[in-house]
Amino acid sequence: MSSDYSYDNEAQFFPFFILTLSGLVTLPLTYSLFLPNSDADNKATAIKTDYKQKHADVVDALRARQKRSQRRIKRAIVAIAGWALMGAMAYLIMTTQPVVNKIWNPYDILGISEPWHLQSLTEKQIKSHYKKLSVKFHPDKVRPDPAKNETLESLNDYYVELTKAYQALTDEDVRNNYIQFGHPDGKQSFSIGIALPQWIISDGNGKYLVLLYTGLLGILLPYLVGSWWYGTIRRSKEGVLMESANNLFRQYDENMDEGGIISALSAGKEYDQVLKGDSAESGLSKIESRITAAGDASPFAAGFAVKDKQKLEDLDNGVRRKALALLWAYLGRVELDDAALTKAMYEIVPIARTLNQSFAAIALAYGNIGPIAGSFLANQHLIQAMPPKASPLLQLPHFTPKVALEVEGDSKTHMTVQQFMDLPDAQRRALAVGKDRLTEEQYKTTVAVAKQLPFFRVAKAFFKVTGERCIIPSSLVSLVIKGRFIPPGTEKVPAVNELDLEDVDPAEDDLEALMGRKKKTIKGPDGKPVSVEEQTVLPPQVFAPHYARTHTPKWYAFLSDSKQGKLAVPPFIFDSFDQPIFDADGKPTFAMQTLKAQFAAPPQAGHYTFVMHVVCDSYVGFDTKMEVTLVVEEASKAAQMEAEDEISEPEEGKSPRSQMNIESRRQRANNRADSIAGQMQAMKTGEAPPRRRKQQVDEEDSDDESGTDDDANDTSDTNTDTEDES
Repeated sequence: MSSDYSYDNEAQFFPFFILTLSGLVTLPLTYSLFLPNSDADNKATAIKTDYKQKHADVVDALRARQKRSQRRIKRAIVAIAGWALMGAMAYLIMTTQPVVNKIWNPYDILGISEPWHLQSLTEKQIKSHYKKLSVKFHPDKVRPDPAKNETLESLNDYYVELTKAYQALTDEDVRNNYIQFGHPDGKQSFSIGIALPQWIISDGNGKYLVLLYTGLLGILLPYLVGSWWYGTIRRSKEGVLMESANNLFRQYDENMDEGGIISALSAGKEYDQVLKGDSAESGLSKIESRITAAGDASPFAAGFAVKDKQKLEDLDNGVRRKALALLWAYLGRVELDDAALTKAMYEIVPIARTLNQSFAAIALAYGNIGPIAGSFLANQHLIQAMPPKASPLLQLPHFTPKVALEVEGDSKTHMTVQQFMDLPDAQRRALAVGKDRLTEEQYKTTVAVAKQLPFFRVAKAFFKVTGERCIIPSSLVSLVIKGRFIPPGTEKVPAVNELDLEDVDPAEDDLEALMGRKKKTIKGPDGKPVSVEEQTVLPPQVFAPHYARTHTPKWYAFLSDSKQGKLAVPPFIFDSFDQPIFDADGKPTFAMQTLKAQFAAPPQAGHYTFVMHVVCDSYVGFDTKMEVTLVVEEASKAAQMEAEDEISEPEEGKSPRSQMNIESRRQRANNRADSIAGQMQAMKTGEAPPRRRKQQVDEEDSDDESGTDDDANDTSDTNTDTEDES
């Protein structure tokens, strides 16, 4: 048996094949194009100001380049090409006449009925019918009809088919071939169908098809998979190279301060992409001479300490030393008078921020609060282009170290933006406006920007367990932080509404709220808890005219043990809020914001005092630090308190079903109390706990009169240390 190949010259199959392949790529790609952009930095509104720093054109160009790299132009082009190809294949499918391949049937060829049909013919009748057809279609007697697209060859073929059909019904051998193999000639050749038109491989085109398949399956596909795989294992979870993460790990020290962290960030290998080739060491001596020159408010223009200068000088010449020198030049806002060096200076700072995130992860793993706090401070200073221990007033437009020094005067501590803006306008103007200070227009710009900065002022912080009056060991505790955004210099700040400081628990039958599908619960008009959809409000973009990226501020809340200097609860990130921060006119709303962080309570009962840190990653001096106390009660005491509350609930006026529910809750509380007490007794004595006798609860008139306020059911009791907003 031989084999041959049949090609899809009639376009019966290959359009479906190409349509399927292109659809597998085009449809997911199109879906990704229509997905909403998850980049919060581009969604948030910007602070309104016309202020531009000296090198704003360089910063804007780098920001624009970053946005272009995030655009979807390439994907859109591929998606359009895919849809065009799919449309062409769909058109080909609709316009191509389908070809029906019939099974060889002698009865159809002779035009007679099947043997099971009522009008089937006998063998004699078949012979007579065949003679009539053979006379009619004999090649010697019939002539081709051009109108019917007939040829002499087609007529000969038809006559041969008639003869074979007749023999298949009358000749024994031919009949056996037909019955066994489906054809009078016996077993036919094996045909391999290829869903491609023949012209693709004809006339020497086959080698190009082989090259195409080799390139796609043998080169491109392994390259893409390998690039994805090795790119994944080469980078850490924070997106830095593993080699850089290892270098940062070796640089870690539990006593390092913010300056040491800046020096450690220069160990990243990502700088090689910016400072490559001849630019690795060019201009290094010029940078170092500028940053080590005398500064207006510090011994050095870069604002670093002597030990930081020594660390720079101890490095070998190369990419790392130049990267560190450029970082200090950026932090000190040192003028380099060189376009290439200035661009490189602004270009490496986003890399340093990414490396700082990796360093923060390393510091969190160790748990020492010093390096953890230092990494947050380093992030703030990198965004605001300020050296360590510099005046927070440098965050404001037109402020230089010299102007900040004039404003602060002889004070031994730096003045924060809030303190500066809280001064009466006349006093503030007298300090800031004058010779070698700000002009009147610059002062107005400074005040306008300061009044738009989102300073989160904590009003209250407490611990709670949802639906419970007290906290027991190993329970799931929520740290609830209540606060308002009050920009510096805001006047006529309304007093805090005490009702806004409550954290309302969801109703017991509100499964969606308990499952977290509805994140916010408020009190309705009747005083009962009502779950509502929580809106997402983004803070305005960071005012950072020197940072070559658009960035939306984030707040981190974590707990530390001040006695041991260790991290107690890891940071929780808050980058969106549930209430508007500014109204349509740009004025603060003073809406109470709620931040929640859940963690497991300590395994033993007692009073635990922590230091709560609420840190903004973008502004210097906008952080909050306060002590909070977590009170963990014994499980037996908690069960006893719950039982007492259940018993003291008023039953007068309640329906029989409500009374049954109350009685059931009492029984569960008693059982839980006895179970916990029995387990503790068994652990102490080693004996099995005694069986509990059935108790009857006497319901007297005094019990009916006792009760609790409805508010106690709506909000959980808390153990808290709070700090007033003032």
